[in-house]
Amino acid sequence: MWKLISGIFLGWTLGSNDSANVFGTAVAAKIVKYRTAILLTSLFVVLGAVLEGEKCFAAVGELSALSPRGAFTAALAAGISMFIVTYLAIPSSTSQAIIGAIVGAGMVSGIQEFSRLYTIVACWVLTPIGGMILSFLLYHLIGFFIAAYIRSPQMRSHIFFWGLIFAGCLGAYALGSNNVANVTGVYVGAGLLTPFEGLLIGSLSIATGALTYSKGVMMTVGRDITPLDEYAALITVLSGAITVELFTQVGVPVSSSQAIVGGVAGIGLVKGVRTVSRRTLMKILIGWISTPLSAGIVSYVLVKIFQG
Repeated sequence: MWKLISGIFLGWTLGSNDSANVFGTAVAAKIVKYRTAILLTSLFVVLGAVLEGEKCFAAVGELSALSPRGAFTAALAAGISMFIVTYLAIPSSTSQAIIGAIVGAGMVSGIQEFSRLYTIVACWVLTPIGGMILSFLLYHLIGFFIAAYIRSPQMRSHIFFWGLIFAGCLGAYALGSNNVANVTGVYVGAGLLTPFEGLLIGSLSIATGALTYSKGVMMTVGRDITPLDEYAALITVLSGAITVELFTQVGVPVSSSQAIVGGVAGIGLVKGVRTVSRRTLMKILIGWISTPLSAGIVSYVLVKIFQG
């Protein structure tokens, strides 16, 4: 069972990087305490994974026919890539990391189904666009309702706080349901784990990452892209959560990072493009491009070494 170590490591890096997408804006805006955020994230990640995580296993497990050793290598390569971008406080995509690693390993052992890869990549492109559009629309729609019916500033404050708690819990649930397949999908596909074992081990490793090493990326997402007030933070988290959960129903693991960054960018469009930090967006873009490439290269090299 030593082959599972790389998957647990990958899950830890996923939790430490992607949990920022759940409560990052609320924590950076000092509306929700960091400790509260990571505890709620951990709880609802496990819940989402156990209840709905199996829906995305096929997309990962069927992409390439990997042996147990190949599954270990792919997860290790993805984990290494994610650890580097997390250390640099760059929100990145575990979905892209594991798919890149699977493709790298598959170049040695043989890819099963390229059409599945095209579908996944198309969903990656649609994720930030969907998050941005949804954020832009929700900002105006919910804002109209609040302006028309909620006059009391105190009541508005209560609505924003509990709305952020709800949206964060929904985001954590969506993260677990959509991304647990990135952690243990290769093991389920290789026959090393049953689906339930994959869901449980994957979700617990994600939760551990959120609890231990998530604050740096959380600040990048919540503070450095564009300034957010409590209402903008609520809309961003809600739009990101809905976007990811929609792709769970399709059965494709996508990037919660891309969804939430798209949501933040949607807020930036409302406030004016000049408020968006181009330097931070470029930093994130570099992370998105380099993550699957580096994971694929590392995976390819490791498989070659192990075969040799």
